[in-house]
Amino acid sequence: MASKWEREAKDILKRPAPSEPPRLTSRRIGIHTSTSGGPETAAERAFRLGCNTFQMFSSSPRMWKPYQLAKSQCEEMIRLKEKYGIKPLVIHTSYLVNLASSTTEFLGKSVQAFRAEVERGLALGAQYLVLHAGSYRGLSREEGLRRAADSIAEATKNLDMEGCGFKVLIENAAGAEFSLGSSFEQVAELVGRLRPVLPVAACIDTCHTHVAGYDIVSVEGYEHTMKYLENTIGLKNIPVWHCNDAKAARASKLDRHQHIGAGSIGLEPFRRLLNDPRTAHAAFIAETPIDEPGDDQKNVDALKALVAEETATDHPN
Repeated sequence: MASKWEREAKDILKRPAPSEPPRLTSRRIGIHTSTSGGPETAAERAFRLGCNTFQMFSSSPRMWKPYQLAKSQCEEMIRLKEKYGIKPLVIHTSYLVNLASSTTEFLGKSVQAFRAEVERGLALGAQYLVLHAGSYRGLSREEGLRRAADSIAEATKNLDMEGCGFKVLIENAAGAEFSLGSSFEQVAELVGRLRPVLPVAACIDTCHTHVAGYDIVSVEGYEHTMKYLENTIGLKNIPVWHCNDAKAARASKLDRHQHIGAGSIGLEPFRRLLNDPRTAHAAFIAETPIDEPGDDQKNVDALKALVAEETATDHPN
């Protein structure tokens, strides 16, 4: 078990504040940040890490009981995002939610929990809510897709998402058996089914893409995969990329995130992705492990260092 010192050393808020605003790039680069001490603290952590976008959980990702947000917490989050010029704010849905579940009780809990996720996202001024489409075990893939679409529609009924620019993002999966969204076609199909119901787009995870079998490592493979994405989901419909290296091999279907440049993907594919004109509109967010104090900073810095130098800018006041 980690000591109190080790736990504190891993938290950027326990370290000295930066003496001057961090340097940024023209790309929106961030990391999944802790909400220890309240959700609004995630924005301060993101700023100190040199991010201009970030992702967080709005409640415990492994508990059904939701965290109740106070109005003051939401107001402070919005104030800090505006103060630091950090956007978009991305919320990641709880790991428990499975909107394709074949179990009535579990599906009901998932619908209720997902509605609460949307409500908290709206209250915090988030732009995106990332969702794993779920597991269709016990159903056919077609039944799973239909159930996921119907469940999302039910969960968001009568919520005003259109007026504030808030979108649900369907994330591609790593390819585990019965998981929805393991192929770009499945993600595109679910986005298409949901589009008449609510604002929706996609989030593409580099680790999931790699271990699902797509080639993003070779120059030719990267270009083929990007064209494949364009022809299925549409690159303009991918406002968020999860930038994670992979511990496992391509096509292994093992979802194990690694530090940027230290896994089976390597640095160059991230350099291509970050400097690709076709992805200039997107936010790039790491979900890399924190094995040692400062790992979060190292991964943010690693991504920023890959952006062409001429695009660097000072932090906005």
